[in-house]
Amino acid sequence: MSKVKVLKLQPLFRALKLLPVIPLMFVADAGYARVLNPEEVVDIDSTTPVDNYVLNGDSTLNAEGATTRDIMVNYSTLNLNNSSVQATGAIGVWVVGGWANITGSNIASDRTGLVVSNDANGLSSSATVSDSSISGSETGVKVNGTSELTLVRTTVTGTGATARGLELFAGTVKAIGGSITGNGDAIRIGGSQYSNATLVLSGTTVQSSGGSAILVDTLGQGPTTANISVLDGAQLSSAPDGYLMNVRNGAEANLRVGGSNTHLVGDINADGTSTANVVLEDFATLTGHLENVQSLAVNSNARWVMEGDGSVENLSLNGGGVQFGKPGEFYTLKVENLSGAGGTFYMYNDFTQGLVNTLTVTGTATGNHSIKLDSMGTEPVAVGSTPVVHIASGDASFGLVGGGVSLGAFDYDLVQHAGNQQDWFLDTSSKVISPGTRSVLALFNTAPTVWYGELSTLRSRMGELRTNADKAGGWVRAYGNKFDVSASSGVAYQQVQQGLSFGADAPLPVGDGQWLVGVLGGYSKSDLDLSRGTSGTVNSYYVGAYTTWLDEQSGYYFDGVLKFNRFQNSSDVELTGGDKTKGKYNNYGTGASLEFGRHIKLTDDYFVEPYAQIAGVVIQGKDYDLDNGLSADGSRTHSLLAKAGATAGRNFNLGEGKTVQPYLRAAYVHEFANNNKVEVNNYTFNNDLSGSRGELGAGVAMTMTDKVSLHADFDYSNGDKIEQPWGANVGLRYLW
Repeated sequence: MSKVKVLKLQPLFRALKLLPVIPLMFVADAGYARVLNPEEVVDIDSTTPVDNYVLNGDSTLNAEGATTRDIMVNYSTLNLNNSSVQATGAIGVWVVGGWANITGSNIASDRTGLVVSNDANGLSSSATVSDSSISGSETGVKVNGTSELTLVRTTVTGTGATARGLELFAGTVKAIGGSITGNGDAIRIGGSQYSNATLVLSGTTVQSSGGSAILVDTLGQGPTTANISVLDGAQLSSAPDGYLMNVRNGAEANLRVGGSNTHLVGDINADGTSTANVVLEDFATLTGHLENVQSLAVNSNARWVMEGDGSVENLSLNGGGVQFGKPGEFYTLKVENLSGAGGTFYMYNDFTQGLVNTLTVTGTATGNHSIKLDSMGTEPVAVGSTPVVHIASGDASFGLVGGGVSLGAFDYDLVQHAGNQQDWFLDTSSKVISPGTRSVLALFNTAPTVWYGELSTLRSRMGELRTNADKAGGWVRAYGNKFDVSASSGVAYQQVQQGLSFGADAPLPVGDGQWLVGVLGGYSKSDLDLSRGTSGTVNSYYVGAYTTWLDEQSGYYFDGVLKFNRFQNSSDVELTGGDKTKGKYNNYGTGASLEFGRHIKLTDDYFVEPYAQIAGVVIQGKDYDLDNGLSADGSRTHSLLAKAGATAGRNFNLGEGKTVQPYLRAAYVHEFANNNKVEVNNYTFNNDLSGSRGELGAGVAMTMTDKVSLHADFDYSNGDKIEQPWGANVGLRYLW
C-alpha cells in the first residue's frame, strides 16, 4: 500500500480503536474511496456515479437523490436527502466525531447500517435521521461514546437471524415515532468504557421476535447505567420467552414509563448482580411480572397490573396504583418498604369463598393509601377473618375507596384489628345498608307516592267539573311533583314526578243531571335520586274511571275514583367504591279514592268547601335481581290515606261569561300503612311511610268562554317521613 493511501486511512484506524466490537473494515477497498479534502464541499445527485466516500477535516458531502456505497464522516458534515446507501463493507454510514443530517433516505448493510461514535480524541458525533430506513444483517444502528442520535419517524431493523435493531454502548438515542426491530434483542444497551447511556422512546414501536425488547448488559466492560424513557404511546414487545427489559451482569437500568397512551405488557427482570428501578407516571400502565426490581414508583394516576404473585423491594406510591391481576385472580404482593404520599391498591375478592388479594409489607410502611375491593351482590362469608393488609411496622394508614365496599345487602369498612394493629380487616360491627339495597327499598317505596301524585291532579280536575256538572266535555292536564322521603321511612331519597292526564266525561241521564261519569288515562315519570350516583326511574301508565255527584240546593258532593296502574321500575346503582349495577322489573297497582264534602256559598260570592277523603292503593309484590347478584323480594305494598280539610275562595264575574275563581286549601293527612316488608338477600327490611302531615294549596280556575276553561293548582305538604316541597298542575277543559 502506498504512503498516500496509508495517510488517508489514519483517521479511520484511530476511530476503530473506540469500537472493538466493530470489525476492522470499512469499505471493500478503502484505497479507492472518494476522499474529500479538508473544508471541501461536494454535491452529488442521481447522475453521480456510485462511489464510496471518506469525509475529512470539516469537509461536507451533500447528497440529493444520490445512490452511494459506504460513507465515513470524520470531523465533517453529511447531508443525505432522498438518497440510498448500499454498503459494500462493514458499515453503511459511519459518523466519527462528525455530524449527519439524513432525511427520506435508505441505508442498508450486510453488517451495520449506521454507526455514530466519538473520534480518537473523544470528540462526540451528532446525527439526526428523519423519515428514513436503516438496516443491517448484524445491527441496524450502533451508538457509542458521548455521541447523540435522533431518530424521527425512522425504521431501524436488524435483519439477520439474531440481529439487533439498535446497540447503544453509551451516549444518547432519542427515537420519535418509527420503529426499532430485531430478530434477537431489539435493543442492547451497555458494554463500553463509557458508563452512561440514555435512551428516549417517544411513540416508537420496539419489537423483538427472538429475545427481549431491551437488554441492558455490561458485556464485561465495566459498570453500565442505562436511563430509559418510554413515553407518549411507545410500545415494547418481546419474544414469548423474552422480557420487556432484561438487566444482567452487574448493570443498572432506570426505566421511566409515562403518558396516558403508553400501555406496556410484559415482564421486567434483573439478575442477582444487577439493579432495576422503574417509575410509572402520567396515566401510563405496565402489565406484567417484576423480578428482582429494587424500586418501583407509581405516580400521577399510573398503574402497575400484576401478573401472578408480586414482590418489590421498595414501592412508592404518589397518586398511582397497583392492580392485583384481573377479575377472578387472587394474588399476594410482598413489599419490603412502602412509602409515598399515597396511592391505591386495586384488589379482587370473592368473599363467598373467602378469597381476597393480600398486601404484605415486611419492613416499614408509610403514607395514606386506599384499597379498592370488588363490590358484589351476594352475601359474603367470614368477611372479618382474612386480613386485607399486613404490615410489620410504620404509621401507614389504609382505607377503602368510597369509604367502604358493597357486599350483598350491606357496606363494610376497613379497620385495624383490635388485637393486632398491623392487620386491616373488613369491619362487620358497623355495617350499613348498601346502595343496592337502598335502591331496592326506594323503588318498592315509591309506587304509593307515584299513585297519589297522579290522583291529586284528578281531584283538582273534579273540583272544576262540579262548576259545569251538567255538560259533557274533554280535558287534559300536565303536572309535576317533588317528594323528599326521609331515612325514617326505611330509606332516604328524592322523587321528582312529571306527567300528563287526559279524559272525557258526561252527565248521566238520571238524577236531574247531578251525576257525572268519566274515563281517564295518563302517564307519569318519576326520577329517584338516592345520592352518591344511585338513581331510579318509575314509568307509570294508568287508566281509570271517575264519578262526581253534586246536589245544587244543599251543596253536598261526592267524588269517586278507581285507577289501574302499570309500573315499569328500573334502578341504576353506583355501589360504594365506584362499581356499577342495575336492575328492572314491572308490576301493577290498583287503587280508589272516595271524597265527601259540602260546597257552602257565602256572601259576596265567597265560598268554603270542607271535605273528607279516604284513599287506598295496593301494589303488586315482586322479586327481581340486580345484575351483580343482589336478590330482592318485595311483598305486596299497601297504603291507606285519610284526609280532612277545607277549600275557601271567591268567584269573580268578569262579564261576557268569563269568571275567575281563586282559592286556598288546607288539610290534615294521615297514612295508616306501616308494614311493607322487603327482603334483600334474605334480610328483612320495612318500608314505612306511616304518619301525619299537613297540606297547603292554592289555585285558580278560569272560565274563558262558554266552552273553554283553564285551571292551575299548587301544593305543599310536610310531616312525618315525607315532604312535598312543591306540586303543580295546569289544565284545559273543553265542553261540547
